[in-house]
Amino acid sequence: MPFVANRRQILKASAGLGLAATGVSLFNINHAFSKDVSYDGQPFDAGGATITIAEWGGFWQETMRKHLLDKFEKDFNCKVQYDSSFPWFPKFVASGPKNPPYAVTNWNLPEMFKTAKAGDYFMPQDELIANVPNAKGLWPFAKQNSIGLTWAFSRYCYVYRTDTGLQPPASFQDFWDKRYAGKRGTYVTTNTLQMVFFLTACGAYGKDFYDYDAGYDAMKKAMPMKVSDFTGNMQALVERGEVEIAVQNDGEVYLQKTKGIPVDVYLWDNPRPALTQTKTVSRYLDPVQKKLALALVDRTMDPAFQTAVGEVFFYRPTARDAKLPKGLIDQGVKNDADALKDLWIPDWNRYLEDEDDIVETVNGIFAS
Repeated sequence: MPFVANRRQILKASAGLGLAATGVSLFNINHAFSKDVSYDGQPFDAGGATITIAEWGGFWQETMRKHLLDKFEKDFNCKVQYDSSFPWFPKFVASGPKNPPYAVTNWNLPEMFKTAKAGDYFMPQDELIANVPNAKGLWPFAKQNSIGLTWAFSRYCYVYRTDTGLQPPASFQDFWDKRYAGKRGTYVTTNTLQMVFFLTACGAYGKDFYDYDAGYDAMKKAMPMKVSDFTGNMQALVERGEVEIAVQNDGEVYLQKTKGIPVDVYLWDNPRPALTQTKTVSRYLDPVQKKLALALVDRTMDPAFQTAVGEVFFYRPTARDAKLPKGLIDQGVKNDADALKDLWIPDWNRYLEDEDDIVETVNGIFAS
């Protein structure tokens, strides 16, 4: 296509000046990657510009449309192009930092860290915070990852059936007890829940969370396990009784409980890992796209939005003023500083250095 060719010519010609095209009509070749773009929290007319974002698909996408994106398009006179075809990392690498595939991306942490290690893809966190007014109302945990802003999270846990007559789990290690033999569940190695489960097992049975040999041995001793690709499928396995204990996030379990499913939750406490939803803004964007990206992240950090999403998914908010759904309150969950105390984020950079070996070894265990 002629436009693509011209864009590439611009990229080549402007490389020495530190400039890049974004592939949209709003690109200004005289603008040094919108370094002076700022956002004050107020709606503005984007003149029909399109902003491309990456988030999960299915019911998640429907929820984002209902509670965030449709109104955002009207308020800012723009179009949100939604891509749910995960994973995001290969698309960033294929496009390069100065031609980002997305303006705003929603992440689980491992892939976000992997992308950050691969190049200068993201707006620095301090600059992001300075241009997201609602960031002032976030708990410190929202900024703990040092790359993006976390807007929702859930606690890692075991889901277990309560109608089996078995003694409920009382420790992380109870997953391996013989009473659950042949009825355990976890996830594929590309799923963050399995990654965190593996690292937590390393710490429970080894000298630290990166004692991989201890983790491999733990995975072997837990077999046979049902290995699911995502949490919704694990919910179905538990409901059908094919799995009696499984790795899960607590929001999913509380949702099942409200539907009358005979399940309960055992929260992991040592450590206390959290499954997060975190957003980044790409660093090299057209000025209008960058301003729209900042506005969209700002709305994501709005307590009202986090309250609405919490009602749907039973996620916990990171905004101090967000309200919890009754289903979480009934489980004793609070939105206060103590609720986020000592939440653990693994050293993902360290894990990623060894990811290939871990994936190959654990996949071999699952296939045995």
